Amino acid sequence: MQAPDPATKLGKHFAIFAWLLLLGVLYLFFDEQIAEQLNPNRKLQSSQQQQQVIVTMQANKQGHFVGTLLLNGKPIDFLLDTGATMVAVSDEVAAQTGMKKGIAYETSTANGVTTAYQSKINELRLGDIVLHDLEASIVPNLDGTEILLGMSALKHLEFSKREHQLQLIQHKSE
Repeated sequence: MQAPDPATKLGKHFAIFAWLLLLGVLYLFFDEQIAEQLNPNRKLQSSQQQQQVIVTMQANKQGHFVGTLLLNGKPIDFLLDTGATMVAVSDEVAAQTGMKKGIAYETSTANGVTTAYQSKINELRLGDIVLHDLEASIVPNLDGTEILLGMSALKHLEFSKREHQLQLIQHKSE
């Protein structure tokens, strides 16, 4: 029986390594592509016109407006939800951003009636739009780290939708 050639063994190891490297690069490429489709607004685009700050968002593949904002200085993904009375965050997001649980109350959600806790957001940044001292809810059964950006924040803004774009407008007082 003949001993395996060391060059052949090295060649097989190199081929395996090359395939693994190629698969890793493909994973990173497609992972980024999928993330961009789910959240096309990870970096919100802002413009300033006269006494207005305008943030323009693109709808994702499902037609939802999803983006990344700064909540008490921490980057957090959000789903814009005009049907939500409050900005709603999970326990996990509340812990990450230093939000404290206040008085408990019953609330109706898409998943039924649940207990939520009053809370406050010190600062919320949507691109160059800055909102302070917003009412919020900590909803323990809200999964993940995506928050619902509800009307307690949106009532301070004007918004208009055209096709797959949404503009959020903050009027600055003189």
